[in-house]
Amino acid sequence: MHTLLRLQSALLKEIDKYEKIVPERDHFIDWERVHISSCAKLGYILAEERGVDPIMAACACAIHDYGRIVTGKQAGHAEAGYLPVQEFLRGTGLFNEEQILELAITVKNHSNKSEVGSPLEEIVKDADVLDFHQYGYTFPRKEQQDRLARLLKKGLSQKSAF
Repeated sequence: MHTLLRLQSALLKEIDKYEKIVPERDHFIDWERVHISSCAKLGYILAEERGVDPIMAACACAIHDYGRIVTGKQAGHAEAGYLPVQEFLRGTGLFNEEQILELAITVKNHSNKSEVGSPLEEIVKDADVLDFHQYGYTFPRKEQQDRLARLLKKGLSQKSAF
C-alpha cells in the first residue's frame, strides 16, 4: 500500500506543478485531484474482485490521465501521456522497467473503451467510467455509455466488460 500512497503523493505534486505551467484546461484542476484518488480506490476494488494485483491496478488508475495533467487537453490525452508518464514513473523509483511499460500502456489505451485490452487495461477503463458516473457526469461517446451500461448490468466482478 505504501507504493500507492507514495505514487499518489508524487502525482499530486505533479498536478500542482502543471497547474502553474498549463493554466488553460479542459477540466478544472481539482477534478484531476479527485479523479486520481477515486479511480485508484475503484481500481483496487475491481482488481480484488477480478484476481488482478490491486496495487498495480490502483496505481494504473491513479495515473491514467497523466496526459491530461501535463497538456490540459482532453483530446488525445491518452496517447499524449504515454511517454511522459514513463519519465514520471522512473523518477518515483517505485517501479521496475517492466512495470513502467505495463502502466504506460494502460495510460495509452485507456480511452479505447470499445476495445478489449489486458486485465489491467480493462480495470482502468471500467474505473474511469464508474468514477465519472458516480459524480454525475454524462458521457459524450457511445463507447463510454456502452461500457457503463454493461458494467451496471453484468456486475463489477466480471473479468471484462465485454
